[in-house]
Amino acid sequence: MNTHKTSRNRTQREWLGMLAPCFLLLLLFNYIPMLGNIIAFKDFRLDLGILASPWNGLENFRQLFSGADFMAAVKNTIVISVLRLGIGFWAPIILALLLNEIRIKWFKRTIQTVTYLPYFFSWVILGGIFLMVFSLRGPANMIVSLFGVDPITFLTNDRWFLALLIGSAIWQGVGYGAVIYLAALSGIPVQLYEAAAVDGAGHWQQMLKITLPCLVPTMIVLFILSLGQIMSAGFDQVYNLYNPMVYDVADIIDTYVLRRLQTMDFGLATAAGLFKSVIGLTLVVGTNMIVRRMSNGERGVW
Repeated sequence: MNTHKTSRNRTQREWLGMLAPCFLLLLLFNYIPMLGNIIAFKDFRLDLGILASPWNGLENFRQLFSGADFMAAVKNTIVISVLRLGIGFWAPIILALLLNEIRIKWFKRTIQTVTYLPYFFSWVILGGIFLMVFSLRGPANMIVSLFGVDPITFLTNDRWFLALLIGSAIWQGVGYGAVIYLAALSGIPVQLYEAAAVDGAGHWQQMLKITLPCLVPTMIVLFILSLGQIMSAGFDQVYNLYNPMVYDVADIIDTYVLRRLQTMDFGLATAAGLFKSVIGLTLVVGTNMIVRRMSNGERGVW
């Protein structure tokens, strides 16, 4: 008995030892930097440092919410995030369902690889490609001109730029999202489909009555986690695509924070970042509580 207990403790210590570097990285890059949030409540001065700088209460937040540029950034962030979530949330589900119906394995793997590949490219690369393709003399306008249509200002027109922003974000992440749903689909017992077929259920009925209900738990978890990023709107993508001509629709909280940092206004920048984090945390916790209450504690992230 003691030998078994000693062996189990040794195994647990080995696992904890393997996890130690992960915990260390999490501590260094995620938790310790949180101490810098106190800058949001201080009149920060570089010569004094974080701790020695004088406190100014909520003055940074008063300046933040009284500024028209920040409120415009909040509005743009919400609009872009809601559009990305409302449209992009369903794209990987549809792609996963379509891939799941393909029976030719080599063709399925090819399509899955092609759709998953953009996820590995940074927006520095993708941004350069999109700026070239959708410029006034780019391939997109060359194709448009074949139909006798005047060149479209994709990159300087607010509506076209917003459509390009949402479309490119969905295109870049749809393959990765589909992989998660394909993994969920692979866990559905085959016996459920066999029983449904015996009962006379058609192909569409099996999808509606078996496939989609089995995907609901995964959909709920990913939806809740997506809400935590609703105040981000994809900084990498926006920063590499936008320009002063589309600031009215493309200037988001993260780009606002970057501009404040460039002007050495660390107090307002930190206050804006803290505001964004608090909203994201509130949405995740609140939505998870609602889901758990509606499902009698059976569903949710935790």
